[in-house]
Amino acid sequence: MIDEFKALNKFDAGNGREGFLYSLPALEEQGIGKISRLPFSIRIVLESVLRNCDDKKVRRKDVETLAKWNAKKPANEEIPFVVARIVLQDFTGVPLVVDLAAMRSAVKRLGGDPKIIEPLVPVDLVVDHSVQVDFFGSAKALQLNLEMEFKRNRERYQFLKWGQQAFKTFQLIPPGIGIVHQVNLEYLAKGVLSAKSEINNQKSEIFYPDTLVGTDSHTTMINGLGVVGWGVGGIEAEAGMLGQPVYFLTPKVVGVHLTGQLREGVTATDLVLHITQMLRAQGVVGKFVEFYGEGAASLPVPDRATIGNMSPEYGATMGFFPVDQESVTYLRATGRTEEQCAAFENYFRVQKMFGMPRKGEIDYSIDLELNLADVQPAVAGPKRPQDRINLPALGETFRSLLQKPVKEGGYGMKDVDLGAKHLVQLNGSPPSDGDTQSSDKNGPRIEPGEERNKAEMVNNRPTADTAKELRDSAADPFHHGESRIGHGTVLIAAITSCTNTSNPSVMLAAGLLAKKAVERGLRIDPAVKTSLAPGSRVVTDYLDKTGLQKYLDQLGFNLVGYGCTTCIGNSGPLHPKIEKAINDYDLVAASVLSGNRNFEARVHQNIKANFLMSPPLVVAFALAGRVDVDLSKEPIGKDKNGKETFLRDLWPSLKEVRDAMQSALSPDVFRKLYRDFADQNPKWNEIPSSTGEVYQWDEKSDYIHEPPFFKDFSMEVGKIDNIVGARALGIFGDSVTTDHISPAGAIKATSPAGQYLVSRGIQPQDFNSYGSRRGNDLVMTRGTFANVRIKNLMVPGTEGGVTKHYPDGEQMSIFDAAMRYQKEKVPLVILAGHEYGTGSSRDWAAKGTKLLGVKAVVAASFERIHRSNLVGMGVLPLQFLDGVTAQSLGLDGSQTFSIGGLSDAIQPGQRLTIEIENQDRQKRYVPVKLRIDTPIEIDYYRHGGILPFVLRQLLAK
Repeated sequence: MIDEFKALNKFDAGNGREGFLYSLPALEEQGIGKISRLPFSIRIVLESVLRNCDDKKVRRKDVETLAKWNAKKPANEEIPFVVARIVLQDFTGVPLVVDLAAMRSAVKRLGGDPKIIEPLVPVDLVVDHSVQVDFFGSAKALQLNLEMEFKRNRERYQFLKWGQQAFKTFQLIPPGIGIVHQVNLEYLAKGVLSAKSEINNQKSEIFYPDTLVGTDSHTTMINGLGVVGWGVGGIEAEAGMLGQPVYFLTPKVVGVHLTGQLREGVTATDLVLHITQMLRAQGVVGKFVEFYGEGAASLPVPDRATIGNMSPEYGATMGFFPVDQESVTYLRATGRTEEQCAAFENYFRVQKMFGMPRKGEIDYSIDLELNLADVQPAVAGPKRPQDRINLPALGETFRSLLQKPVKEGGYGMKDVDLGAKHLVQLNGSPPSDGDTQSSDKNGPRIEPGEERNKAEMVNNRPTADTAKELRDSAADPFHHGESRIGHGTVLIAAITSCTNTSNPSVMLAAGLLAKKAVERGLRIDPAVKTSLAPGSRVVTDYLDKTGLQKYLDQLGFNLVGYGCTTCIGNSGPLHPKIEKAINDYDLVAASVLSGNRNFEARVHQNIKANFLMSPPLVVAFALAGRVDVDLSKEPIGKDKNGKETFLRDLWPSLKEVRDAMQSALSPDVFRKLYRDFADQNPKWNEIPSSTGEVYQWDEKSDYIHEPPFFKDFSMEVGKIDNIVGARALGIFGDSVTTDHISPAGAIKATSPAGQYLVSRGIQPQDFNSYGSRRGNDLVMTRGTFANVRIKNLMVPGTEGGVTKHYPDGEQMSIFDAAMRYQKEKVPLVILAGHEYGTGSSRDWAAKGTKLLGVKAVVAASFERIHRSNLVGMGVLPLQFLDGVTAQSLGLDGSQTFSIGGLSDAIQPGQRLTIEIENQDRQKRYVPVKLRIDTPIEIDYYRHGGILPFVLRQLLAK
């Protein structure tokens, strides 16, 4: 055992176990830093740096620098953070396993032992991103959606099953169990972990905090339990998996002192939307946020987890809550063993990190205050999670946004008639009291609980079905109903997402509100697509136990699946006639969801206004049927006696919610539902898969394809050189998201990826989504910059992935232009505005950029994960100096760009110069900042990316 600082101490791990730990108080006794004043989140990272100090990956200096963390001016040093484990979801996890498989193939080609490629820390992959809401509003929706999911994703699942047997440290949690972050909170997280070791030639056990990174930005949900972890790109996760530290710059820590308590009628969702707006305004990008004080102590873990979950929305690396009695209580309540709970509590007590800090006990970089009593009921939207709107102001805000210019976040509509409603004849109406009379005289009577609307999928969503498959899968679900839709009509109402479905208080509130609505005879309009998709089967258990699920069912909020669904855009199709009406009348229709993201076209291609809100409000707005309404004053609807019903009549009291919770949750339920996953999912067992250490790539597969990252791999390392005579492939404005760069949703038949799939004999209805084809570089490279909403300023007035090829100025798709430039041996650059790469971490946004031949991205500012992913793929990130943009420089794409000052001697953050040459040969020189931020990143860049870097290291051994 390495013990560079003589800090290895014995402690009582509880239940009669003796263990060892690397003591932080011992470091302070040696005078290495005022550790007792450090934020708890920094201390947990410090423990990892101390424990892994081997003077190679982690140096003595790294420990000392972090131990002396200066709140007001943290050292401009990177921290090598070795995490205890990794979590993946299947969208980002599949390409990761594909890369591991490709590395094994490369090692085999070089005559090495493929088994040297093996995750060195435990990896858990939860399949949660593949289920889609095709069927809803029926008792059979869950089963039918699961069948569709397995039919669609069979090739990916076969590949994952290969990975499950090929790698020893890889656990796979099959579909239909839950959402990764909720499964992490309720089951995977242990609080502390231990490893067998030898100390003074004696067998012993070393304990250390549970820490992780995940390939999903909402990994921060686990911060609510006092576990340090955050989202990284798939590229960094691969490095972490292969034993590399995750590097990040020493952060500032924002302390948020919480006082008071939430008022009656205010939910955890309202609180997190308040915090998101408050912290966005403060500016916490790249910082840790730590919540503390009496107010924080009063919040139960699910509320804390909701706040941690939305860190990416407020821009922080983490939203962390220290470990206290509440954390231990939660582990017990969720069925963790007594041994586990005792070790968790004892470990943190011995490290002097147990209990919620009070004001003045810890040094923070920035101190903020929030009185929980100030939080009001609210929603956020319609385009960004930080745009909070107090509930009474929603109607008025929506009406003004309709006419506000697009540049100011509005919809730029002229002469809006909000009263105008368009009749839509629907083949489908809601079940009334679980039973629907068919008005179709000749057709069979629709059985109680049949699907409410099961239209063919529209070509621009993930995986469509052939009409035949639809006919085969169930009785014809269509019957007649009608609706009137206009601006502000709610067309999707989804109780979805780990953010809120992990929180029993808001889920039970939704059930209680539904019960009161059903008892009064309120109905939901047939045009509203309703769904309930919790992140864990525990939710179903307690909604059944409390008898509330049946009321949600009667309103159409039937269970549709256990997965991310609507929150990630897997909302499934709307009725074709609804889609037609939206397009014919250019309607700004709405979705309401209990999710965490609402970027335009994220929830559904055709729904422009998306509002985040608590589960009970989702039910309320589904009943109201529109968002241009003030629910504090206007009625939700009329009850069965024609009497006006208001939100206040339906809203459950805090006492009602608490009473329901008392009867709902027990540790046994968690223990029962989180074991023997394979036995609980017979469909998973039916999937065949190949075996062996090296994957047999199948050229016929259009889901899994060997990527070209190691095609001409050699042990020779490249040189860093100037980029000369580059052309712009695209020029983009502010807030270009990773979803704009590499969409996860539907593949359009007319797009390069769509045309490629057609050339492979695949029909448009079988395209599936980009997200599901992330294991195939040939599809993903064609999908890069292909989002239908992306605006390339080189081709003004257009949307979608188009550009101009220069010097001829011919307009074509971005992919075709990139291929032509590759033939001409012309390097490429991307120019962009502020917050480039914001949104979910998406490694294909960097991989696709690299494979298109882009050598550098020059932006006004970058989102944290995307910047590091670009470096991880060997693409150079450069930042304009303050106030300079492509627009201020008058760039239109006709210029050529040369980047000078690049050599093996470059330093992180140094100034470089771009030479810009106009068509008339005039040159100007623009200084930029090199956004390679750390020394190790220079190594990655020189090697052509993190994967070649790691592979060369492993082979050199």
